[in-house]
Amino acid sequence: MPSTPNRRRRPTMELADARSSGYYNIGQAAEATGVSAKMIRHYESIGLIPAANRTFANYRIYSGNDVHTLRFIKRARGLGFSMKQIEALLGLWQERRRSSEKVKKLALQHVADLDQRIIEIQAMRDTLAQLAKRCHGDDRPECPILQDLEGTDVHCGSSAKKGD
Repeated sequence: MPSTPNRRRRPTMELADARSSGYYNIGQAAEATGVSAKMIRHYESIGLIPAANRTFANYRIYSGNDVHTLRFIKRARGLGFSMKQIEALLGLWQERRRSSEKVKKLALQHVADLDQRIIEIQAMRDTLAQLAKRCHGDDRPECPILQDLEGTDVHCGSSAKKGD
């Protein structure tokens, strides 16, 4: 994450003044973005978003730009980007003179990663479907699913361990 320290900001105003100036408290920011207050604090602690401004009573307050950034993060998380990738995307998003080539490269790499995960998940699904098909699902204690998890040979029905 960013190498600059994420220090707590000095209080700047009263909560009522902050609200009338268009700031959001953490609950309002959470509601407006769909990001939980816990995750907002986490993103702040790891430097993904800057330290929140504070009221004199030490409440966190967030600007419209902060809320916009949180929505960006939420959308990126929804697309399955890692925190490291989101950090890179935020940097590119905030750099107005960026090359879209870098953004596209990052996105296409993520697509390739997702394709690989889909293959792996499909293989897991197929294996479980086959095991469930072979399971009688009745009162008998024999269960091909548990035998497979245990590492026993389910094809011949023996209890010999694989590799013995």
